[in-house]
Amino acid sequence: MQTYPTGYAESHRMVEQIFREILPRRGMAVREEQIALCHEVLDTLYNKEISLCEAGVGIGKTLAYLVACILWQMHRPNQLKMPVVISTSSVALQDAILNEYLPDLSAVLLAEGIITAPITAVVRKGKERFVCDARLAERQAKALSKGQRQKNSLRMAESILDLDHIPNLTRYDRCRICVPQSCPRDCFMRLDCRYQQYLRDSMKPDIQICNHNYLLANASHRLEERPLLLRQYQALVVDEAHKLPDAARQMYTETLSAQDMDDLCSLLQQAHFKGLSKRLRTVFLTLSISCAPSFAMPKRKISIPFSLTPFRQAAIADCINLLQYIGSQPDMPHYLQYRLAETESLLRLFLLDVPTRILYLEFSADGQLTFCAASNRVPQLLRSALWNTREPTILTSGTLTAAGDFDHTEQLLGLAAYAPLRHFRAESPFNYRKKCLLYIPARRAAAVPENQYLADQIVRLTAACHGHALVLFTSYRQMRNVYDALGGRLTFPVFQAGRGQNRSIQQFKQSGNGVLFAAGSCWEGIDFPGDMVSLLIIAKLPFPIPDPVSNYERQQYPNLRDYINAEIIPEMQKKLRQGFGRAIRTEQDSCVVAILDERAGIGGKYHDAALAALPTCPTTEKIEDVQQFIREQKYPDYFL
Repeated sequence: MQTYPTGYAESHRMVEQIFREILPRRGMAVREEQIALCHEVLDTLYNKEISLCEAGVGIGKTLAYLVACILWQMHRPNQLKMPVVISTSSVALQDAILNEYLPDLSAVLLAEGIITAPITAVVRKGKERFVCDARLAERQAKALSKGQRQKNSLRMAESILDLDHIPNLTRYDRCRICVPQSCPRDCFMRLDCRYQQYLRDSMKPDIQICNHNYLLANASHRLEERPLLLRQYQALVVDEAHKLPDAARQMYTETLSAQDMDDLCSLLQQAHFKGLSKRLRTVFLTLSISCAPSFAMPKRKISIPFSLTPFRQAAIADCINLLQYIGSQPDMPHYLQYRLAETESLLRLFLLDVPTRILYLEFSADGQLTFCAASNRVPQLLRSALWNTREPTILTSGTLTAAGDFDHTEQLLGLAAYAPLRHFRAESPFNYRKKCLLYIPARRAAAVPENQYLADQIVRLTAACHGHALVLFTSYRQMRNVYDALGGRLTFPVFQAGRGQNRSIQQFKQSGNGVLFAAGSCWEGIDFPGDMVSLLIIAKLPFPIPDPVSNYERQQYPNLRDYINAEIIPEMQKKLRQGFGRAIRTEQDSCVVAILDERAGIGGKYHDAALAALPTCPTTEKIEDVQQFIREQKYPDYFL
């Protein structure tokens, strides 16, 4: 006879009660897929396993895993009361969980008598995201002659601890009032420090929310037996889990930028080592010159593999020797000794042939140099940092599979051959067969330039759909080129969303029938419900951009075809699904999705791969079908 852990049956019974009785009674829509996901999360938690849970758009996965975690915590023995950690990749989701999902769910469960005290939660962030009261006081004293807006932001920092919530705060001020890397033990405000109080208070809540980088930093602290950043937890939920490999690659890449060196020299100067600071600037300038590429620099960020020439070897050695000498000064502060040793350690990697490192140089659009040493063992590091600890873990996202297969994600996350490993997959409940039309045009004439072809297609499609369009590009450069090729032919309001330009997105949302050109982060995480986006145009299939790390990965395969099939196509398919997810956000939405990349067309090299990534829906290459679809789907006021 099978036995179940304490609380198992009661937790599952309450899932049925909450989703089938309580939430519908309060006017909340509930889906069978959502209930199934909640049961899956509970099984994973009680069995102390890891589960990859792909939940399509509209299922309501966040509410599902929150209900499961709360019920599991509630039925655990008292001696095992530890928090659940929820890790996400976006600030927007963190804020939504803290300020919307949990307060609403807490109110419902309290009213129904299921819980007896409100659910407590906190967002955990790095110290550089919070105000240092001592540094704020110092900065305010120096900012007496600044503008009124800057003064107001600094004044708001007196009552708002989280720097992300202070409007109009300049990057310069942010860097000068944030909590430093090392807090002085003799700080005159230590007893009244709001950040120290935040740290004490943050250990109490039942749910700890953080981003992927903070989660990985905590794991590194645990492996190195340093003080933990997060309270010891009993379960982990990784939402937006498709972004975890990118976060890990970033975490396990050591960098030294020109800005980092400039900051170090400034700190030395402030500590009254002006002469040594000047010498270090000169030596690093020589090193930067030795690393300058031999070709003309494009006006965009590029990465090139590092090779050790005699000139570079001598320049690196000079820099290392000077860093050692500066660090050996008898009156050098400890925090500066640490920074100097850290810088020396990274530069030493570029003198050695370390088999676990991928060395490359990154140049910003304005030519600023960054030394990068990436790990080639990210999956193994993830496994050691997160999965070998054996806490039950749920990894969830709308895009964990490539053409229905979890294998690529398992490989990236270090979960290949991991046991026991659970899988859950629920397609979006939206009726794509009725509400979506996929438009893939015929091949362009050879004489027509690509950007002109894209511009012509955008003009035809937006006219057929009366605007209401989101145009996604894989590069900002092509976005600008196609915009220029339009030559003002669009009759609708047109907006370009550059890096960090949220204002353009808001203007588009308020325009009614505008056209938004976007790239980068707009492929995911931004919600355009209703008729706001009734036409989604994908200019190019979102293949990953080659870089030194991907070049290294390419060398691990016997031939290019195997590498493309194993790595490139699955990455493209997951990113394409993320972009496709901008089209239909509610059951009432309807949308035309146009893929203009010839490689996705009939007979194209990646036609089958593109279609395999998307939900089944009718397909056409005729603009007349697009017009007919919009006429049938939209109400008369749409066309006004």
